[in-house]
Amino acid sequence: MSISYSDTSTKKGLVQFYEKEIGADYGYVSGNTDRLKGFTASVNLATDDFLDLLLKSSGTWKPDDSNQTNFPEVTTPLVSSQRDYTFLTDETGNLILDIFRVYCRISATGEYQLLKPVDPDSQTDLNSFIDGQSKTGIPTRYDKTANGILLDLIPSYNSTEGLKISISREALYFVYTDTTKKPGFYGLYHRYFYLKPALDYARINNLPNYNKILDQVLLLENKIKDGASRRSRDERPAFSVKVENNK
Repeated sequence: MSISYSDTSTKKGLVQFYEKEIGADYGYVSGNTDRLKGFTASVNLATDDFLDLLLKSSGTWKPDDSNQTNFPEVTTPLVSSQRDYTFLTDETGNLILDIFRVYCRISATGEYQLLKPVDPDSQTDLNSFIDGQSKTGIPTRYDKTANGILLDLIPSYNSTEGLKISISREALYFVYTDTTKKPGFYGLYHRYFYLKPALDYARINNLPNYNKILDQVLLLENKIKDGASRRSRDERPAFSVKVENNK
């Protein structure tokens, strides 16, 4: 069941389930601005934890918040004579967590080609990165460093959307005035977004039900990781044939 942020009528919002979990009366959080802001901060931290579980377990499937209005990709101009490019946020201001793939146009308006990731510090025959000769041409490789990339060849041309980056990024967070907004991940595990804040509350306030909530959170985290690991069902498994030599 997908769960909206707050529903004071049906009592089926994250806020209301949280109130019930910590043994409070309905309205204890939803009717108090300071407590509601505190819960909002906790559920946003739980969102980070949830996304981290997905990213660590997702394999070839790339998780993303379904509340986002665009795909987890960034395009940026390729600038003649510029080798390094920095990526802090996506085009709508979400913090970029990682770079998965980099594509580069082979000319100003040409086709994209996939660039090969390399590490000049641990591989040989990568002189184009470090020889100081400033060689120009069409980039074919990149080095991912900190929050940016370095191209092996310095571009010899400009292209408006010359670089395309496949990324992972932060989720869209809740604000305390939200009501109908739901977590942007599959509803089977929306219980996590009130159980994890309830666990923190129980720990801080020494509630006797802390261990019971902890058991629920750990069980749910295992289900989340297992579910994420099985998401790439559109891919055909590869089979290999073992040939034995019986001579």
